[in-house]
Amino acid sequence: MNKTKNATFAYSFLLPSALLTLVLGIYPIAWAFRYMFYNYKGYGTARFIGLDNFSRILRDAEFWDSVVNTFVYAGGKLLLSIPLSLLLAAILNRKIRGRQLLRAVFFMPTVISTAVMAVVFFTIFNSYNGILNQFLIKFNISSSGIDWLGPKHAMLTVILVAVWGAVGNYMLLFLAGLQNIPEDVYESSSLDGANKIQQFRFITLPMLGPVLQMVIMLAIINALKGYESIMVLTEGGPAGKTEVMFLYLYKLFFPVGGSSASTQVQEFGYGSAVAFVSALIVGMISVIYFYASRRMNRID
Repeated sequence: MNKTKNATFAYSFLLPSALLTLVLGIYPIAWAFRYMFYNYKGYGTARFIGLDNFSRILRDAEFWDSVVNTFVYAGGKLLLSIPLSLLLAAILNRKIRGRQLLRAVFFMPTVISTAVMAVVFFTIFNSYNGILNQFLIKFNISSSGIDWLGPKHAMLTVILVAVWGAVGNYMLLFLAGLQNIPEDVYESSSLDGANKIQQFRFITLPMLGPVLQMVIMLAIINALKGYESIMVLTEGGPAGKTEVMFLYLYKLFFPVGGSSASTQVQEFGYGSAVAFVSALIVGMISVIYFYASRRMNRID
């Protein structure tokens, strides 16, 4: 009787989470699986078309351009955010004055809404009256300012904004890993004549390996899926230069503008097929990284 009562009590706590997962997670996936075989605009009758949506994806140059942009965006974000967050964690792990305040300052962007953050950066990078261009013109660094959101610099701009929002989160994870490394390991290496660079290379990095692998995995997934700040800053423009996979997908369900007519009309059927292919691409990259990291562990 007590076991039944305890089980009922436990399941009563799990039930709300299970219902939310079913309604907000499983049902939308099942809905998308169904409609990716249909021609459905969000209104009227859905018409079964088999694999036509997938054959359309193969011919959709705009989608594949967004895939390329996604890899450029993700690669730039990873190359900047991972080393920078590790460097900040190493500095703020030392006993320096005000380190708790500095940790809070660097972590602050993580808790700010992505949309709000992007609006703030839009006022900074705006080509016509942005704060940064006003500064450059005032101090004669540039005569007319820089078109930060134009074709030449837009991708770099959105990458920098993404890095600013991500560094604090990864820094905190690296800090947790660094604080689990025993101090006596460094003291023993110092007695053996190891300098700071050698300690970082042969002690810190190997012992931080599991945390580093986890952070890189999270960073890859977040970078491949990210689109919110890009939507606010550029809406994928100019001329599709910053159009990433999930922004292209978002526009198929909720048109927000764009240069292509295909992004102006709701296409739930085609959007469901694009969602499946996009998720497949992210999943394949994650599996490849997971397999490669396991192989590296076995080699070590």
